[in-house]
Amino acid sequence: MISFDFEYYKPASVGDAVRLFQQADMQGKQPHYYSGGTEIISLARLDHLYTGAVIDIKAIPEMNVMQFQGDRLIIGGAVTLSAVSDSGVFPLLGETILDLADFTNRNKITVGGNLCGRFVFREALLPFLLADSEVALAGPGGFRRVSIHEILNGEPRLGRGELLVQIATDRRYVHLPFVTVKRTKLEKIDYPIVRIAALKTPSGIRAAFSGVSRIPFRSLQVEGALNDRALPLAQRVENAIRLWPAPITQDMFASSQYRVFVLRNTLLDVMTALEGVNV
Repeated sequence: MISFDFEYYKPASVGDAVRLFQQADMQGKQPHYYSGGTEIISLARLDHLYTGAVIDIKAIPEMNVMQFQGDRLIIGGAVTLSAVSDSGVFPLLGETILDLADFTNRNKITVGGNLCGRFVFREALLPFLLADSEVALAGPGGFRRVSIHEILNGEPRLGRGELLVQIATDRRYVHLPFVTVKRTKLEKIDYPIVRIAALKTPSGIRAAFSGVSRIPFRSLQVEGALNDRALPLAQRVENAIRLWPAPITQDMFASSQYRVFVLRNTLLDVMTALEGVNV
């Protein structure tokens, strides 16, 4: 049960959503955009989140788009994880989503909610990082399109009141060979100790990570080490781990030493699987 009352709005356009956010924000209501609602409800029940105004974005047409437009795949921020995985439009994203949450929650969690949420793992982000996707944002300062690396690689860096409207991905990345692997402590559907999504492109293997550190990320330095074919694979993996850009997490699920052990072995498996594949 949520211990506080809040105002509820359901705008029909992006502009109305942004205006409602600004209005509520100026009134000190700490507004939140609402799509699937799983994160807001979970955190509010634990008294880790308060809001006096909820702005439901599920009825905004451009946020429910999922289709190819020319050479780009467009996915709206309010599209559910289940809709993406069921569609098969982006196989790497679809398979990554399948063990991100159980069936019931996949029907509620949205792409935008997972990418911009407070839960640190944000596993649906990884395929978009690998594909150099572009994000369309709307906020008090207007509309802008930016590389996903600029605002979501690592900690989210959206401006206050900005709304993720759509993610655009170049068609050429959608059907490339890939591997997506999730290692957990016990259950398949659980927080990751190590999550790796990897894509084989003509210029080399790309890899993005969640669970290992407190931020999900893609690192060009780590990829450079992994793709240095002048060295044996085991040495490349060790070099990549030495270049890790964020502290290795130690928590109730795994020690930092165990995470490194799992990371090393999983990277070896991922690279072995992809290096023998033609693109």
